[in-house]
Amino acid sequence: MSHETTITVRFSDLDPYDHVNHARYLTYFESARVEMLDAVGYGMTEMKRDGFQIVLVEVTVRFHAAAGLHDRLSITTDLLDVGRASTSWRQEARVGDRLIAGLEARAAFTDVAGRPIRPPDGFGEAVARAIG
Repeated sequence: MSHETTITVRFSDLDPYDHVNHARYLTYFESARVEMLDAVGYGMTEMKRDGFQIVLVEVTVRFHAAAGLHDRLSITTDLLDVGRASTSWRQEARVGDRLIAGLEARAAFTDVAGRPIRPPDGFGEAVARAIG
C-alpha cells in the first residue's frame, strides 16, 4: 500500500503550453514525500529536533502525459528500501487512472551538517506500519 497525497494544479504551475511545467513535478513529489514522513512521525520539525535530515542524492523522473489547470493529481509515495545510510523511493502522479509522471529517488540520512548517518532506529518499521 502507498501513502497518497492530492495536489490541485494551479495557474502558476503551467508552462507556455498550458500544461504543468516539468520542474514543478519535483516540488509535487517532494511535498508528497514530506507529507508521508509527517504522517509517520518523521516530519521536518521532528527530524530537525532529533538532529538529522533526509536529502535527495539521485532522482529520475519519467513523464508519460500532460496535466493541466485544475487537474487533481493523486501522488502515491512508496518507500522501497531503507539501507545503512540511504533510502529508495518510488512515486507516481496520476489524474484519475492516467499516469502523468513517475519518480525514482535515492535519499541519504545525514546529520544537520550534511555528514552521512544511519537511519534512526525504527524508521523503516514506522513507515511500513503507516502505509503497509
